[in-house]
Amino acid sequence: MERTMTDVLTDALRRAADAHGVHEKELGRPDPDWPPWYAAHMTRTLTEQGYQLSGSDLQQGGR
Repeated sequence: MERTMTDVLTDALRRAADAHGVHEKELGRPDPDWPPWYAAHMTRTLTEQGYQLSGSDLQQGGR
């Protein structure tokens, strides 16, 4: 069965959630800056798996 984009993103979100839990334990508190942390983690994870976002306004590293 071929994986859908939803499957890929769901997996990436689950991995980010697990890793972020470890990150927050290391911080010793909730991380109020979680959105950019998640985005960076998901970008790395998806890039390592060979996925890439594309579009006319996207640049390497994002904004």
